[in-house]
Amino acid sequence: MTTTRDNNAPGLIPLEDFFSPPQRAGATISPDGTRFAFLAPWRNRLNVWVEDLEPGSEPRCVTADETRSVRNFRWTDDPRWLVYLQDTGGDENWHLFRVDLDSNDAGSVDLTPFPGARVVDADTVAGRPGTMSFSMNARDASQFDLHEIDIATGELTMVAQSQGVSTSWMRGPGDDLLRLSQTAGRSLEVARLDSATGEFTPVVSFDGNDHPLGVAPLESTPDRTGIWVGSNQGAGLARLIRVDVRTGQIAEVDAHPTLEIDGARRAVAEMSSALIRDRATGELIGVRYLGERQVIHAQTTEFANVLKNLEALSDGDVGELSSDESGLKWIVSFTHDRDPGVTWFYDHSTGDSRRLFRPFPHLHPDALAPMTPVTIPARDGLELPSYLTLPVAHTSVDSAPPLVVLVHGGPWYRDSWGYQPTVQLLANRGYAVLQVNFRGSVGYGTAHTRAAIGEFAGKMHDDLLDAVDWAVAEGHADRDRVAIMGGSYGGYAALVGAAFTPDVFAAAVDYVGISDLENFMRTQPSFLGKESLANNWHLYVGDPDDPVQAAEIRARSPINRVDDIRRPLLIAQGANDARVVQAESDTIVEALRQRKVDVEYLVFDDEGHGFVNPENQMTFYRAVERFLARHLGGEVRS
Repeated sequence: MTTTRDNNAPGLIPLEDFFSPPQRAGATISPDGTRFAFLAPWRNRLNVWVEDLEPGSEPRCVTADETRSVRNFRWTDDPRWLVYLQDTGGDENWHLFRVDLDSNDAGSVDLTPFPGARVVDADTVAGRPGTMSFSMNARDASQFDLHEIDIATGELTMVAQSQGVSTSWMRGPGDDLLRLSQTAGRSLEVARLDSATGEFTPVVSFDGNDHPLGVAPLESTPDRTGIWVGSNQGAGLARLIRVDVRTGQIAEVDAHPTLEIDGARRAVAEMSSALIRDRATGELIGVRYLGERQVIHAQTTEFANVLKNLEALSDGDVGELSSDESGLKWIVSFTHDRDPGVTWFYDHSTGDSRRLFRPFPHLHPDALAPMTPVTIPARDGLELPSYLTLPVAHTSVDSAPPLVVLVHGGPWYRDSWGYQPTVQLLANRGYAVLQVNFRGSVGYGTAHTRAAIGEFAGKMHDDLLDAVDWAVAEGHADRDRVAIMGGSYGGYAALVGAAFTPDVFAAAVDYVGISDLENFMRTQPSFLGKESLANNWHLYVGDPDDPVQAAEIRARSPINRVDDIRRPLLIAQGANDARVVQAESDTIVEALRQRKVDVEYLVFDDEGHGFVNPENQMTFYRAVERFLARHLGGEVRS
């Protein structure tokens, strides 16, 4: 038996407060230190705004996208220009747009107006002011060519043509280029192309088995004579090394005795967030590590002094961080479980600081639930680093609240400490929330990640079951009121919970999740060749082109256990999803409806692999709120 609050009872936070756009977010300082850019709503979509750093100045909106929120922007080396990436309806075909800050009109120019093209790895070119480089698949959708563009004129030049689906380019010393090749043998090979002779010289090779995303994260040193790599070769934890691209010599740059470099096994784009670099020179000044909380290793005395003063501004973890070219003026936002994204300006020359904004000023930290790191033992002894969030005030007459097991995507990803609107919504509605870094999650060493090989719907799922048992035994959950919820891989895990262990979970929420592993692998984008899938899906799950492995893949797919599903489901899908195509959800929903299983299905025509537009987020989470209240006895306000 449960009781619920009245809909207007104090403490029940409106759903809109969690999922409306932030008032401001993502601030970065200009190269000359005179102003800062940030994201803020314009016509209910996040757009880029610019404001002078002088107190009392008025912000100005400089983009005008009323279809889809801008999420990824950056200053160029000329403070006149900003650039940002934008796709269409969530299709992940990112175009590069330019904004002219000398113009009084909000607007932008598409620098890559090629239908179906996707821009990746856009960056300024050291020593070439006004120039950016990026890879783009406009010539052939399956291959990425290296391009340069003059930001002011838009003049585009192809620097190097791709040499195959699983190859890419980086700039090397002088006019030389570096070719990155993913091999069928799961290795990443780096070779240098001599611009004078046209000959390739092998530089280094990395065993791809230790990098489930198929690419060792790389970033060029400022002089392009070396590359920084997050590597665990010869060690169980990923550390930062430097490879000399002329000699192949490897040297350790930095390491932590118990933690991995943050993002070292996620993606190239995320590697850059782990490396803190001098704005003017590009030299390395800090390295981020992530355990229960973040640790930053300063690489210079100057940055150590700056970092000490920055960290004193909040009890959260240093998040987005930018400085002007002098290295004296800084803007920093903080990761925090209950005070998300609070952003400060700091002047190291004077020691002065001031808070610029809180993205969600309507959310009071005391009204939100703390996220607590916990370690859960799996049945085979593997430790599962996890996070538990308990409701601030539990109103049930039972001794334990209902529980939602919230499963992260990837699965080569990890949950970490910090504010998450989904978690806080659930906790505010009376649910305990448990996030488990099950085997296969990254950031905890090679052994933890590779323990997932062959364990989809096996030990990976057992880890979640063991976490439920732990939560019940500790008094954090009511055994009869447990739901499983997640997106992408987490959606697959929710379907596995419903199909493989239907007696454990009272309800399941699948958000852009995989129902058919074989179909999923066969419908990946054309630029993900067989070599790119070798280190992750083929190694961990199987190769669908091998009849024996294909049979095993089918056995681990929820669509082939649909007759065992009897608990209610909520399934949500983006129609433009390029990673988990809509057929994944359509097929299992149709099969469930034929069996008269209680299933609610939401499809968003203007979304992809994850929902961006606020009205879609609120529609989805309003459905989640009502679905869980109906089947777990939690609370509902909307």
